[in-house]
Amino acid sequence: VLAEIIEKFVSHLSKSQMDCYFSTGSYKAMDADVKKGNLSSVQKLGVEMTVRYGKYLNLLKEDAENGLCFVLMNCEEFLKQQQRTVVSSLCCLQEHYAGYDWFASSIFLIMSGDREKTLTFLQQFSRLLVSAFLWLPRLHLSMHLPVTTLEYGIHPVYFCSAHHVEMLLKAELPLVCSAFHMSGFTPSQICLQWITQCFWNYMDWSEICHYIAICIFLGPDYQIYMCISVFRHLQQDILKHTEA
Repeated sequence: VLAEIIEKFVSHLSKSQMDCYFSTGSYKAMDADVKKGNLSSVQKLGVEMTVRYGKYLNLLKEDAENGLCFVLMNCEEFLKQQQRTVVSSLCCLQEHYAGYDWFASSIFLIMSGDREKTLTFLQQFSRLLVSAFLWLPRLHLSMHLPVTTLEYGIHPVYFCSAHHVEMLLKAELPLVCSAFHMSGFTPSQICLQWITQCFWNYMDWSEICHYIAICIFLGPDYQIYMCISVFRHLQQDILKHTEA
């Protein structure tokens, strides 16, 4: 049901010029027989974890690994069309996105391993503003960002979402904010980790689906409210650890 709702919602918005924040060219999927060997070691490990998790949730079938590799390879090629060339020694500014694409993997699971549906959804989704915040590889070396922003190698999720979480945390949860300052660790570092991984390994699958759906339906600012909610939920534990 969730797959159908987000599919229809994104398809509807992507046809409206007012809702399309990013322009995207036409892209035809590469041959379905994409070889796993073309993926990096990080991606291969991510694929194994995703497929294992998907089978545990009874969402994927035996041949799911090839389908996920197909989606990841095509996403990389599709997003390459909108990238700049930046000369830098920073790992995060090399041609390939340094991490694993947790958002595309999450959509693949929501779509029950249907690679065509997943790829179509991601192509339509990439036109919307919320894609910049939910799908981190979306803005990797992106021509939609100023060159000065690109050269720093800092993703907008860090200086937009994570920064606003810190601002809200001061007002909403001052004790948690103080606890972080005392530890010498920033809430934004934790938030960036949560957001990059789409809350995998932190929330149950149904909650991950809620997070993705809420941000798609209500807007990217709900990413910030979600992080604040998690900090509120963890407040007692955080304060206990600070005392100890």
